[in-house]
Amino acid sequence: MIKVTVASAETRQMQGIGKSSGKAYNLFFQTVYAHTLDKSGQPAPFPEKLEIIVDKDEVGNPKPYQPGAYLLHPASIYVDRNGSFAVAPKLVLAK
Repeated sequence: MIKVTVASAETRQMQGIGKSSGKAYNLFFQTVYAHTLDKSGQPAPFPEKLEIIVDKDEVGNPKPYQPGAYLLHPASIYVDRNGSFAVAPKLVLAK
C-alpha cells in the first residue's frame, strides 16, 4: 500500500469552460505527499508532493481530507477507456 500524508486541509479551486465539451467545470485540488518507491522497490528518500482532485458535497463545496496519515485505497486503480491502468486517488485513514 502507498502511504500518503496530508499536511493541510486547504484546497485550490480551478474553474472554466472545457475546450472540447464547452461545458463549465469546477474542480478543487488538495496538496498531499506520497511516500513512493524507486524503480528497484526501495523507499524514496523523501515524500513526493502532488495534487489530487477532492470530492464535493451536495452543494458543490470541497470535501478535503483532514491532516493525517492515509493509504491509497485499492479502488483508486482502474482500467481506463483505452485499456490502460489509471489512478483516481481515494484515500483511507491509516491504522
